[in-house]
Amino acid sequence: MVRTRFLAVLALVVAALIYRVPAQTSTNATLTVRVIGARNAKGKIRVALFRSAEGFPGDASKSFRLENAPIDPKTLSSQVVLTDVPSGQYAVSVFHDENLNEKLDKNFMGIPKEGYGASNNPGRKMRAPTFEEAHFSHQTDQSLEIKLIY
Repeated sequence: MVRTRFLAVLALVVAALIYRVPAQTSTNATLTVRVIGARNAKGKIRVALFRSAEGFPGDASKSFRLENAPIDPKTLSSQVVLTDVPSGQYAVSVFHDENLNEKLDKNFMGIPKEGYGASNNPGRKMRAPTFEEAHFSHQTDQSLEIKLIY
């Protein structure tokens, strides 16, 4: 019995050496996020990349990547380039942090006072966008454009 297992394992090792089975590698690519429609050039744009619904869209501490970008005063737009992003399903949330307090300010009713948006531009609703509405497949280098909502 032990000899049979040994021979089976040995056969697999020999086959792997003969056929040079390549190791599984994950494909990483660049994701460029362009944010448009800022109402002014104050503050910065915060971009959070999420791998799952956990924390999306508002808890950046649960995001896969978090970046800040300046706002171009001429175009009132911003761009973040995320390199080395593994293939998979993602969603992006963004907001215009006008007062640099690193949070999306809301009024007493919970309505955002600063601009916000998400991948796939799901639009204004009486609730935050869901991961399902904003998710996309990332396999190769790609660009997204997100329009801020105020």
